Amino acid sequence: MSYSVGQVAGFAGVTVRTLHHYDDIGLLVPSERSHAGHRRYSDGDLDRLQQILFYRELGFPLDEVAALLDDQAAGKADPRAHLRRQHELLTARIEKLQKMAEAVEQAMEARKMGINLTPEERFEVFGDNDPEQYAEEAEARWGNTEAYAESQRRAANYTKDDWKRMQAEGAEWGERYKALMTAGERPAGEVAMDMAEEHRRYLGNWFYDCPYEMHQCLGDMYVADERFTAFYDAMHPGMAEHLRDAIKANAARHTA
Repeated sequence: MSYSVGQVAGFAGVTVRTLHHYDDIGLLVPSERSHAGHRRYSDGDLDRLQQILFYRELGFPLDEVAALLDDQAAGKADPRAHLRRQHELLTARIEKLQKMAEAVEQAMEARKMGINLTPEERFEVFGDNDPEQYAEEAEARWGNTEAYAESQRRAANYTKDDWKRMQAEGAEWGERYKALMTAGERPAGEVAMDMAEEHRRYLGNWFYDCPYEMHQCLGDMYVADERFTAFYDAMHPGMAEHLRDAIKANAARHTA
């Protein structure tokens, strides 16, 4: 049974022009011609085309593909060795594509969080507290808010040094808040309220505008969500609750 050039092009997903070119350069010469001189391809020709497309997919130039297939056709290459070689090439190709896919996935996740850092830089900056672990939840809870959109826009432009500076500022604030608690400062005391105001401005400087009403909602969340409670209480026992009360007291003095 033989097939027309149009049929073969449809089978293989290539253009008729490509098949004509392969014929012209002797890479795939049809076994038959019709009475009118039209190309007719046999099952053997289709097998050869399949091999051509395989090597082309792997990036081999056409002259190398021709040499490989001609050696095989002439019996110069062991069919089993040829198959082993194909398997090796495919395995290498799969590994390369997997690495490419992983790189793309990392880039997608970085864009999703607005954090344009390599995996190594993310670990260096965030350690075990990578915000990526909260990405889906954050988007679900606040994805339709202007504050969320603004935080994403800002974060997309931050460098590794920016993130490190942000982390350092937060850590320094935490040490000072720990000190005021150790000294017995009440949440409604001037120092505690001033520190709460610093906290609000820190959020505004780095992430999004944080009016007092929003800041109070965040303070409530620090106590209601055990993950935030654990974060603040790790700096000093009871800090989450103390900070919430200081935030409320600070909001009251500014909005009275």
